[in-house]
Formats: sequence, structure tokens, C-alpha cells
Amino acid sequence: MRQLRIGVLVGLFAVAGVVSWAGARLWDTLGSLPSVPVAAPIVLALIAVVLTATALSLRARLRAQRERRPGAKGVDPLVAARAVIFGQASALVAALIAGMYGGVGAFLAMEQLDVPARRDQAIYAALSVLAGAGVVAAAFFLERVCKLPEDDEHNNGKGNGPSATARA
Repeated sequence: MRQLRIGVLVGLFAVAGVVSWAGARLWDTLGSLPSVPVAAPIVLALIAVVLTATALSLRARLRAQRERRPGAKGVDPLVAARAVIFGQASALVAALIAGMYGGVGAFLAMEQLDVPARRDQAIYAALSVLAGAGVVAAAFFLERVCKLPEDDEHNNGKGNGPSATARA
């Protein structure tokens, strides 16, 4: 399994932002721009919280297993791999969504922020971008928690090897 690459996520964010900015300009000339839902930043923030909670839980279980505490529950490598895949998929989708709302927010910020409805939409878009960044950060944290220590040794620090199995 390959690690998340920040360059890929930034590229997705930028492409989605440019396309949505151009789409917002076009849509605005044809009529009214669709609104940014209030739920967008809330849902992204909830995903970030779930990813962070998963990472913290796995980290605690791995630490207890490593320290050989009595009654410590181990982590099935397949569970760790699934968690990392969920994190990676969430980060990719969050980069696209954050880029989309970032483009719309940039369009709104360049236009009429004196109109209260447009200002509210720009705020929701900005909060969505921040929550999307939170999802990406939580996904990187989860990936780091589940990374095998010998990944760096076998790949000479390149990080191209399997990274999503629990420490045994």
C-alpha cells in the first residue's frame, strides 16, 4: 500500500478549486449560484473526528501491545489496513471537496461580500476548506500510527513500501 502524498492532495485541491471557480463564474452569469450547504463543514469535521479517534484508539492498543501489558488487546493487521484505507480515501475526497468549496469561496470573496447571503456562503465555504484540511491531517496521523517501523529500513527512508499494517 502506498502512502498519501501531499503533492497529490494539493494537486487535487488546486484542480478542483480552479474548475469550481470557473464553474461558479459561469453559473453566476446564467442565474443564481447554488448555495454552499451549512452541513458541508460539519460533515467534514465529523469525518476528521472519527479518523482522529480511530488513530488514537489504535495507537493506544498498539502501545499496550508493545509494552506487553496484561490483558492488552492486539490490533489485527487487516483492521489497521482498513483504517488506513478509509483515511486515505477520506483524504482524497476531502481534498476534492475542499478544493470545490475553496473555488466557490474564492469566487464569492472576489464578488459581492457586502450582500449578507453571499458573505454567509463564503464563510461556509471557508469553514469547509478548513474542515477538509482537518480530514487530511487526521488521515496523515492515522497513517503514521499504523506505519510499520521497518518500512523505513527496507526502503532506505523512501517510504514506498507497505505502510498500513499494525506493528506486530
